[in-house]
Amino acid sequence: MLAYFILILHVVLLAGIVLLVIFLRGVTQYMLWIFLAGAVAIVVSGYLFYRRMKAEGRTLKEMLRSPMMGGRAVEVSLLGGLASFRVGRAESRPAIDFDAPPEVPRIEDPQTHHVREITELARLYEKNLITLEEYNKAKREVFKP
Repeated sequence: MLAYFILILHVVLLAGIVLLVIFLRGVTQYMLWIFLAGAVAIVVSGYLFYRRMKAEGRTLKEMLRSPMMGGRAVEVSLLGGLASFRVGRAESRPAIDFDAPPEVPRIEDPQTHHVREITELARLYEKNLITLEEYNKAKREVFKP
């Protein structure tokens, strides 16, 4: 849900800039106001975060080490990385663990699976797409415990 919210905010920001360019005299004439509005938004969100942090009686380090953060680095990115900053450790673990292959559930029993693989190997051998040695090696791999 947070990702959709961020996406919607990006669309609203872009739509606001487009409307500013179309209906007003352009971005360059209002650059100071755009900068001030962005600075006010950053200061207000920082103040609200600080107020919540003090209400919970926690430090910034404790807030970033909450179970919700999971010890990961936090990266705030705007407009696809045009403006971004990262808070936290750089060596944080990835969101998806690549060390262990996922367990793939099988719908068919192992015997049926072996028969289907051997049938496919026999078809490849009959069409001379693999040699007899390759066929025998693959067959041993299929029946390997």
